[in-house]
Amino acid sequence: MAADRDDKDILADLDREASEYTKDAEIQRILNAFKLDAYAILDLQPGVPESDIKVQFRKKSLLIHPDKTKNPQAPDAFDRLKKAQAELTDEKKRERLDEAIADARMLLIRERKWTVDNPGLKTPEFAADWRAKTREVLIDNELRRRKQLKAQLAEEGREQRKAELEIEERKRKRENEVAWENTRDNRINSWRDFQKGGAKKKKKKAQPLG
Repeated sequence: MAADRDDKDILADLDREASEYTKDAEIQRILNAFKLDAYAILDLQPGVPESDIKVQFRKKSLLIHPDKTKNPQAPDAFDRLKKAQAELTDEKKRERLDEAIADARMLLIRERKWTVDNPGLKTPEFAADWRAKTREVLIDNELRRRKQLKAQLAEEGREQRKAELEIEERKRKRENEVAWENTRDNRINSWRDFQKGGAKKKKKKAQPLG
């Protein structure tokens, strides 16, 4: 009886170790996957139906959820998994990713001067080259997107500065108008004093010569 319990405990320990090893391996796979390729993160082939994406996400998330493992990298891996699933369930984002993958395939075909029915397209070597080319295309697209965003932000900054200068100019004009109005009485009194002084000079008779 005691021997049977020991065997069961050993088997249970082995199962736990195997389970942790599987979780650790999957966490590492996700973290090593190319960040810009949501298919790679979820370990899916391009073009799969959305139902497969949901099933795969649920399976992977249950495996590596931070509450299910002590691996300190689990939160980062789980976050990437969520972002990948969100991207593939967003119609526009998935369409952009699919276009990049298709562009990579066509670039390889053109570089090799193949036709679309070339048998080499079905080889594992081409699949590996396709993944590498997809990575290049995605990086190029991301760099272009960042440059466009930077230019857009710079333009928005110029427009904002222009608007701020216009606001400051209007403020200065208002302040000058207020200051001008506040000194109106002083200007009027000064003018009256000047007029009075001029009138007194006119009344003073000229002294005869000799």
